[in-house]
Amino acid sequence: MNERYSRQILFKPISHVGQEKISKKHALILGVGALGTHTAEMLVRAGIGKLTLIDRDYVEASNLQRQNLFTEKDAAEKLPKAAAAKERLHAVNSDVDIVAIVGHADAVMLENIAPNLDLLIDGTDNFDTRFLLNDIAQKYRIPYLFGSCLGSFGMSFTIIPGTTPCLQCLLKRLPLQGQTCDTAGIIAPTVQMVTAHQGAEALKILSGNIEAVRKTYVSFDLWENDYLSLKTNALKDEACPSCGSAPTFPFLERDAGLKVAVLCGRDTVQIRPANHESLSLEQLADQWRSAGYEVGANPFLVSVQKDGLRAVFFKDGRALIHGMKDPDQARKIYYSLVG
Repeated sequence: MNERYSRQILFKPISHVGQEKISKKHALILGVGALGTHTAEMLVRAGIGKLTLIDRDYVEASNLQRQNLFTEKDAAEKLPKAAAAKERLHAVNSDVDIVAIVGHADAVMLENIAPNLDLLIDGTDNFDTRFLLNDIAQKYRIPYLFGSCLGSFGMSFTIIPGTTPCLQCLLKRLPLQGQTCDTAGIIAPTVQMVTAHQGAEALKILSGNIEAVRKTYVSFDLWENDYLSLKTNALKDEACPSCGSAPTFPFLERDAGLKVAVLCGRDTVQIRPANHESLSLEQLADQWRSAGYEVGANPFLVSVQKDGLRAVFFKDGRALIHGMKDPDQARKIYYSLVG
């Protein structure tokens, strides 16, 4: 171990003691895309004991620009991301126990895994799943590394249950972008900057240096040369249903999140968000047109052609994905369009 990790051990805050701790820890990365692949490789090279990867998607050519574990062969064969990542990571460090789960992460799956975890890492592309991770973190007292990126903009925050505000507290007070990589694009350095923050925080936690964890929310725009570090203590809400004095963990409830149903007798999947928030159809139509999609609209709905499929969105957030019967693929289309 000493030779392989010698440069990391020479870093005094980690040393032999911290390296030994890292080798016994278990982290979960949910989402093996841009953020997930970079952070997974860093942890495997750092000598983590066990790493669980969860992703429901497969590798596509458009992933190769920024998702560093995948190859053209993976995309041509449409290999599941979790499986392809495991194979590559095992070649990097065969001593690490890597578990790949190809499937949709729900509350039942995550609650079965949670008692054995030391760290949760965000590699997702939507806030439904992030709020689910946030509730798992709070209920089981597991540190959670939040990260998100779009275009040249990224953000990162380390959530320590019982100490910091949770994701719900944070995002009640901070603006969201409202777009996706499919509509606004992304450049690889943005991913690398977010995962540099996530990776550093992961090493602090896994090596037992919890006191060194960053206590601020960080956001940046690499293209505009902007960087913000915001103190968050005042954002903690004692009435928060996820981390307040009487938590109910609403995103772990059975009816939380998207409702997905294959419509009987039709080649269509219906998706309904749990909160029924009103969508700005005009804003969505403008974003999709700017991204080059074929868009149609009337006062009641907006439709868009994507990947040979037709998706229709209504003001209450409900969507019909025509031309398929696969719920996971329907979720993928939905999140790629509205985030």
